Amino acid sequence: MENNKKRNEAISQLVLASSSPRRKELVASLDLSLPVYILSTDTDESIEPDWTPVQVVEQLSLRKAQAAAAMLRQQNADSSVIIGSDTIVVLDGDVLGKPVDDEEAKAMLKRMQGRAHEVYTGVACVLSASGEAIVAHRMTKVQMKPLSDERIARYAATGEPRDKAGSYGIQGLGATIVDRIDGCYFNVVGLPLSLLSDMLAEYDIHVF
Repeated sequence: MENNKKRNEAISQLVLASSSPRRKELVASLDLSLPVYILSTDTDESIEPDWTPVQVVEQLSLRKAQAAAAMLRQQNADSSVIIGSDTIVVLDGDVLGKPVDDEEAKAMLKRMQGRAHEVYTGVACVLSASGEAIVAHRMTKVQMKPLSDERIARYAATGEPRDKAGSYGIQGLGATIVDRIDGCYFNVVGLPLSLLSDMLAEYDIHVF
């Protein structure tokens, strides 16, 4: 704990390495005492074919946070804790990312309708000064309602699936096509707040 306090004395801000408005809103909802800044990075998101879902989200979240840390070091910015995160949807062992168009969104939703899938989110916290990192993840099971082709087409036409992993947003209209979840709701939105709060506590940064 003493070491954590010493580290926290030099931390002047949190940096969210993400352009996601949903993650920004979730971090803001914690009402932390430190200012929170957004720093979107153009990060390589290629993955190895033999990576497990856990490896995918943990490695990509770490990659995002490390890229932001490198940018901050070049700018000689104040000491920060950088938060990187990555979310994927997994069905039958296949990773379902963001759809390239409405047709792919409809195809994904047709595969998932009436079935359960898993949502994995990785979270990485990196100290900008030293590069020290901690990485973890959460998994939530999501059961979709049975959906007709017509209902899938109507949902795709709203445009909501276009920038969402798995082609739905549980925090929006997508809530109406989900039957139930087993696990953290915020994990499905894109940032598990319970996990993040535990990780920030490692730096003596507390929500309350």
